Amino acid sequence: MSVFDPRIDKHLIADQGEYVVDEVRKHWAATVSAVLELLGGFVVFLLAFVLPAQVWWLPTLLGAGIGLHALWRIFEQRMDRFVITNMRVFRVHGILSQRIATMPLARILDISVYKPFVGRIFGYGHFVFESAAQEQGLREIRYVGDPDTRGLTIQRVIAQAGLRGAAGRGDPNALPSPVQPPPQAVPQPQPATQPQPATVTVTPYDEGRATAPVPGIERGGSQTGWDWLADAQRREDERLAQLRGEPAAGAAPFDPDRTNTAPIDLPR
Repeated sequence: MSVFDPRIDKHLIADQGEYVVDEVRKHWAATVSAVLELLGGFVVFLLAFVLPAQVWWLPTLLGAGIGLHALWRIFEQRMDRFVITNMRVFRVHGILSQRIATMPLARILDISVYKPFVGRIFGYGHFVFESAAQEQGLREIRYVGDPDTRGLTIQRVIAQAGLRGAAGRGDPNALPSPVQPPPQAVPQPQPATQPQPATVTVTPYDEGRATAPVPGIERGGSQTGWDWLADAQRREDERLAQLRGEPAAGAAPFDPDRTNTAPIDLPR
């Protein structure tokens, strides 16, 4: 086991079928500044052989301090790992104190890949995750080698997890199931004869066939006020008496509301 190995396997959920899809290490460009710092510390350390003997300890301590700081930075970059699994993405970093930041695939909203000019030349870029886990150390992953291929890998894993419905429960080598088209409606067999809708025939109004004759009003007649309505009521009463076989009653006083204020003789 290498001293730079952060032991990714112990962080996997093995009983749920989680496996590593890709383990992203820092690009060598991430350690360039630390290597330059180490060379600078070495140059300062060599000044101890040039300066007077009374101050030889000063460049020695200064060079050793710069060199140790540079080595710490190199170890720190080498121990920083970004891991893509079939269930989530997580980052493990730290030397003495180890930090782990994890995020399920379902919470990844968007992934942006930024490639600076120097990164396009040497083949590295930076990932920017837009999600609810922006404060957990997973918003920006810097110095990712071959960022285009790694970005497509993450998108493919997210798509496969969404199509399966439950990530990590299928064959690691299985391809995602294709999206099925919506089911077509099966036509139901129609009976041989269909009942035809009933046709409603509208018969024009015939005044001669009306049950109750409609009183006619002659222009210029002598009827005024409620006389025409009294005549219509009289004709209706005669028509009802004729249908019942009763003798025609005499002319009754006109009552527009058909109310009678005479006392009613009720049985005692």
